[in-house]
Amino acid sequence: MELAQLTAEMHRFVESQGWYRPESPKPQTPRNLATSLTIEAGEVLELFQWTDEPASREALSGELADVALYLLQLASVSGIDLEQAILAKLRHNYSRTW
Repeated sequence: MELAQLTAEMHRFVESQGWYRPESPKPQTPRNLATSLTIEAGEVLELFQWTDEPASREALSGELADVALYLLQLASVSGIDLEQAILAKLRHNYSRTW
């Protein structure tokens, strides 16, 4: 499945929960999505607290999926083509000195 398809599936889920409605208690604003993305990334890090390997690959898988979903949604509602942004960043990184 491509990023565009994953993004569409994510939007279907968010819409099914009513989170895009104006009266939603969970407004899907860029700021709120960026906050949620950071919180989920923290949950990935939490799985590695005091250990080099997470206790559960399933837990890691779920948290990585949460991060990816918030990233897709943040890019989409911000009008950013994430696929193109990633490709542009990779091109830029090839020219950098590390």
